[in-house]
Amino acid sequence: MLVNSRIIRIEWGDCDPAGIVYYPRYFAFFSECTAALFERALGMSKHEYLKAYDIAGHPLVSTQSRFIIPTRFGDDVKIDTTITELRRSSFDVSHRLFKQGTLAVEGLETRVWVRADAANGRMKGAPILQDVIERLS
Repeated sequence: MLVNSRIIRIEWGDCDPAGIVYYPRYFAFFSECTAALFERALGMSKHEYLKAYDIAGHPLVSTQSRFIIPTRFGDDVKIDTTITELRRSSFDVSHRLFKQGTLAVEGLETRVWVRADAANGRMKGAPILQDVIERLS
């Protein structure tokens, strides 16, 4: 599967009073990295691919993380993101955050490829198109 890497600098606003990253910020980083993976695979911005594939998005339905070593204000970290499993309309995403080459945080997301259901205005799982699957592989 395709792996996308991003370098992120930990900013003051990412940190708690102890000066380490406040854990919900990792989930925001991971969400941004998921979008970046799709942007790279599909060759267009998130705004563009939502329109091109006629989807409402790929919302998070489950997540878990393992925090191994802390990251702090000013650290440059690398996040490697890849799809680990593709199903009909859902998929798993793995994130591995490294600080100075050492694994600091692992994250796993399950997301669903969704369309807006015109009948009730809600989101509904939709099959992931073969073109998308091929581009992520």
